[in-house]
Amino acid sequence: MVGATEKRVAIGCQGGGSLTAFTAGVLSEILQQRGGDEVVAISGSSGGAVCAVLVWDGLVVGDEQRAVENLRGFWHNLSARDPWDRWLNQMAVMHLSLKERGFPTPEISPYDNPFAVWGRRELRRLLEEFVDFDAFADRRGSNELAIYVGAVDITTDQFHVFEGSDVTVDSVLASAAVPPHFPAVEIDGRLYWDGLLSENPPLGVLTDDNPDEIWIVQINDPNQPEEPQSLSKIVDRRNELSANLSLNQEVGFIEKVNTMIANGSIDDESYSHIDIERILLNTPFPSVSKLNRDAVFLDDLFERGITAAELFLAERDG
Repeated sequence: MVGATEKRVAIGCQGGGSLTAFTAGVLSEILQQRGGDEVVAISGSSGGAVCAVLVWDGLVVGDEQRAVENLRGFWHNLSARDPWDRWLNQMAVMHLSLKERGFPTPEISPYDNPFAVWGRRELRRLLEEFVDFDAFADRRGSNELAIYVGAVDITTDQFHVFEGSDVTVDSVLASAAVPPHFPAVEIDGRLYWDGLLSENPPLGVLTDDNPDEIWIVQINDPNQPEEPQSLSKIVDRRNELSANLSLNQEVGFIEKVNTMIANGSIDDESYSHIDIERILLNTPFPSVSKLNRDAVFLDDLFERGITAAELFLAERDG
């Protein structure tokens, strides 16, 4: 039962590949320090979808510590720590960095790239290590907790949101299938690409769960005080703007409904005001960072997330 000063909260996790280690830090701190606020729904795309299912796996059975351990364990195990993996990671980041700077580099389809196959296999293994997808359909705690994972159907250009029992390891892999690094994922005869290209993250569906507040963990910095002029900075800013486009559209729609409720244009008890809050990774990183699995880099992002969540909760409660 939610008290008078407690809120029903929905959380949206924006995609951003490796940068969503920040999201994992944010969520781990929120789960432990949010007080009496009840998390009623969580959504995500790409790396944000990974974080969302790691949290859901614990919260749905009322085990917050399990959710926190999932977040920490997954990102620790994903990071490149042994010498061979560190070397592979460095080569991959260097290749992408040279490509974005306009240097000629070998081009290979993800369907012909053994490293793309290996990367997807490892991501599947890690997800199944921490999340019991076989039990998704019938695992319920004392409270129903909704989950939504965003992807895009590449054969129809339609956004798609997997929810509830439709959230499987394949749908999370589909949400993280960023082209041209990974091939599409086939689910029930349809082909899907990364949720970064669709609703990033799904926000409109969160309103179905009647939250008082939606907290958005935003990876892509909305602010750019200077004109990007180098090729790499232009690419970085283009990617940030693309990633924020759908998010801002969905936030704008929710805020429009809030305004219509306030001025009496909507007089329907089924609609209620929803506050929007953002927890922002406000340090810009080059787009190649989204595929960087360096252990020191990911650990730092996780700690940044913890700090950002501490500040958010302190300001909110203050």
